[in-house]
Amino acid sequence: MPNTPQIPRRQFLQTASTAAAAVAVSGTRIEGGETPKRRPNVVFLLADQWRAQATGYAGDPNAKTPHLDRLAAQSVNFTNAVSSCPVCSPYRGTLMTGQYPLTHGVFLNDVLLSSEAVSLAEAFNEAGYHTGYIGKWHLDGHGRSSFIPPERRQGFQYWRANECTHNYNKSLYYGDDPEKLFWKGYDAIDQTEDARHYLREHREEPFALVLSWGPPHNPYETAPEAFRQRFRPEDIQLRPNVPEEAAEAARRDLAGYYAHCAALDVCAGRIISELDDLGLADDTILVFTSDHGDMIGSQGNQRKQRPWDESIRVPFLLRYPRLLGKEGKQITLPINSPDIMPTLLGLCGINAPKSVEGTDRTGLITGEAADGDEAALIACPSPFGEWTREKGGREYRGVRTRRYTYVRSLDGPWLLYDNETDPYQMNNLAGKPEHAAVQAELEAKLAARLRETNDQFLPGGQYIAKWGYKTGANGTVPYQN
Repeated sequence: MPNTPQIPRRQFLQTASTAAAAVAVSGTRIEGGETPKRRPNVVFLLADQWRAQATGYAGDPNAKTPHLDRLAAQSVNFTNAVSSCPVCSPYRGTLMTGQYPLTHGVFLNDVLLSSEAVSLAEAFNEAGYHTGYIGKWHLDGHGRSSFIPPERRQGFQYWRANECTHNYNKSLYYGDDPEKLFWKGYDAIDQTEDARHYLREHREEPFALVLSWGPPHNPYETAPEAFRQRFRPEDIQLRPNVPEEAAEAARRDLAGYYAHCAALDVCAGRIISELDDLGLADDTILVFTSDHGDMIGSQGNQRKQRPWDESIRVPFLLRYPRLLGKEGKQITLPINSPDIMPTLLGLCGINAPKSVEGTDRTGLITGEAADGDEAALIACPSPFGEWTREKGGREYRGVRTRRYTYVRSLDGPWLLYDNETDPYQMNNLAGKPEHAAVQAELEAKLAARLRETNDQFLPGGQYIAKWGYKTGANGTVPYQN
């Protein structure tokens, strides 16, 4: 494994405890000089494969998401939130560590996240929080249906989770022992009910809860019937970048996709209502986001890993009424997935471990720092699975700014889009002389980000060898169901 700069765990725990004590006394500063009665709770709602465009508040004519639309009106909406490595396990490893995938090592699915870095849950635990995790995990690498013992849960105390399943209507999970349990019916609904129970049980102490839903990840056709009836393929309005030959399949898949999204919108509404009913809403940081997006026919492509917006951009809403009030605002700076851990800790007054590579965006959220146009690093260190080289997959590194997307492969510059004038990314400007100055500027930004993250941009096989992973013909690590 690579040598990751680490603060010694004991030193971090002492620092975190000191910071927690300070916050307990002083509180987080808010308008008018008030201080909260206690540190804020955190509820992190994580969908799987929900692209940024697929909500009513984002302007999607197909989406039926009234609860999320109301939440957006009360939240900080990061309109250019990015998944740095847009695929399941790499994102989740980054969420738990605040590190880029080539640092924490999970740049493929179905491998184990090491315990070297201080995790999100451990940082909250040491600050006096109770931590809980419900739903899809996908960071254990011991088989998708295997029991995950406490020592491999990255510090989470309450546990109702499974490594990975997309059988949403017969969904396995585990609690504290190896007994196989199953969610009743459509798993996201039952998981949400379990989360509501968690909120009631822990209302008297600061808590940090991750509720990780499996949908709207395919299979698309398995949402509850009541939701599927609301979406007909013939009524779906396609994005202009879906080619005609992909249109029929895209309409069929999107009808099911939006049904899953509508079901999760109801689940989100139940969490919001529970926080209201318990009197916790004002003192709770509520986040709604996703690990990555889904192409669903755009650019003639499917699924994730790709560098286009349907794959890399995700919804990201953050509501914290006690600190931010209830009037929503938009931030256009591209927040990246390594930024999530330090930002959540920062909003709670907790120092992030030195192993974190992301940036604390607390000042941006509170208005103390100006919105800007930083370059978010995006990467595919080693294409695998549904994006093999035979299907056009390739290693790439790129940057997503507020306006531009620039991507290079190992062969050189590949994609350049002006997302302001070309929001559906249908006109590739890479290599065109009239855009040489913009390309050079973005190339410099990319080079700087690679230096900052110690990314040498090597062929994927070299990273696989470095971490000792054994992969099959399609670049994936074999797993057992």
